[in-house]
This record gives sequence, structure tokens and C-alpha cells, in this order.
Amino acid sequence: MVSPHRHVWFKPFARTGYAARGLVYIVIGFFAVLAAIGSGEQQGSRDALRTILDTPFGDVTAILLMCGMVSYLIWRFIQAIFDTDKHGLGFKGAAIRGGLIASGVTYGILTVFTFGLWNGSQGNDGDGGGGSQIVDFIVSIVGSQAVAYALTAVFIGVGIAHIAKAVRKGYARHFEAPQRVMDFVHPIARTGLTARGLSFLVVAFLLFYRGLNAGGEGSPTPGVEDALSFVQGLPFGGILLGAMGVGLTAFAVYSILEAVWRRINVEDADAIGR
Repeated sequence: MVSPHRHVWFKPFARTGYAARGLVYIVIGFFAVLAAIGSGEQQGSRDALRTILDTPFGDVTAILLMCGMVSYLIWRFIQAIFDTDKHGLGFKGAAIRGGLIASGVTYGILTVFTFGLWNGSQGNDGDGGGGSQIVDFIVSIVGSQAVAYALTAVFIGVGIAHIAKAVRKGYARHFEAPQRVMDFVHPIARTGLTARGLSFLVVAFLLFYRGLNAGGEGSPTPGVEDALSFVQGLPFGGILLGAMGVGLTAFAVYSILEAVWRRINVEDADAIGR
């Protein structure tokens, strides 16, 4: 008989990871709003990390963030491989689980990038280039034509899944919280998931476009910053960008709420350790 506490060790990984994701998206959303009102520029994940590490407590924050992102990477792979949230192997489930793996890889890359910045700030690498060179090498592979098309399909699936989760309140079944907390969670989760889903769909469009023009040679892979820049260039782009910034800030708050209240289904990952 399997002890119900057998796999409790990975609950802290999940909660620390959600909190780290929330911190990164707070910065992204904040600067998107500033860019919308004309007093700043859009920031992607890497720029957000630079901003965070440039604070007076940047060194301590860098170490905490790296621990958090590694934790999130581990939890994402556990979710995807052992299907802890029971997405299944249908088209939607496979897309979500593929997105979980892509998310884990992304946060692994961001961990390497953060280490490069932190290592540079310690005087061990003048510009943090060691981590950045590794990241750039990985990005050059991901930017290839074939991988761009594959990622386009993944991001479309994940984007639609985020929006569907917001509309149907599918996130609620993953929360263990009293009703008074859920009354607070619902508007934040629905706004944040919708905004992130839309940003994924924009990234999917940019990936597909770059895939058409990559010629197999590889090109920079678009991310959140590119998606926000694209939105800003649309008619009424400033208004749309501001709304997207508010939405991504809501997603940051949702991530932090997940760190506290999310149900971590460790009992469903029974095969681990056998």
C-alpha cells in the first residue's frame, strides 16, 4: 500500500515555482502598462529578470528566483509526464502536456540566463555572457523552421486551452480554498488566463510567420515582448497593450494565488520512485 505522504516532497517545488512565475509576470505586466501610457517599453521574461536583479536586493532575489524556476521546471515535467491533472492523451490533453514541457524548458532557459546575469554581477563574467551564450545557442536551435512550426501548433493549443479554462472556470477544480477566497480568485484567474492565452496565440502567429521566413537557418524565437510589441502596433494598440498589461498582471496574481491555494496532486504521480 502506498503511503499518502510518499510524494509530498514535490509540493514545495510546485508552490515555489508558481510564486517565481508570478514575480516575473508582475514585472512584465507592469512595464506593459507603462508602455501603453507612453512612459516605458515592453519587457519580456529576460528583461523582467534584468529589472528584478537590478534592485538593491538583486543578488538574493536572483538566488531565490533560480531556486523557484528550477522548482517550476521540475513540477512542469512531473505534470506533463505523469499527468497529475488528468489531461489525458487526446488532442487537447496532448497539447496541454506538450505546453507543460515547453514551459519547463523555457524556465530552464530562463534559469541559465538568470545565472549568467547573477554570475556577471559577482565579477566572474564581465557581462554575464556565459549564461547568455548558452541561452542564445538554445534559442538558435528553437528558431529553426521545423521547430518553429511544431511550436506554433503547441502554442495554439495552449493558448486555446488557457482561454477555455478561463471561460469554463476549469482552474477552479485545481484550487483548495474556501468560497470567500474563490470569489476573489475567479475574476483574477479569468482575466489573467485570457490575457496569457491571447499572448500565446500572438506568439504562435509570430512563430509561424518566422517559420515561413526562416529558410531552415534559424531566427530569433518570439516571446512575450514580441507579442506585446505586435499588439501595440495594431489599431488602438495603446489601449490593447494596456489591457494586455493589466491582464498579465492579473495572471501574476493568479500565479501567486496558485502558490498558496492550488491542489498539488502528488497522489496521482504514484509511479515516481518505483
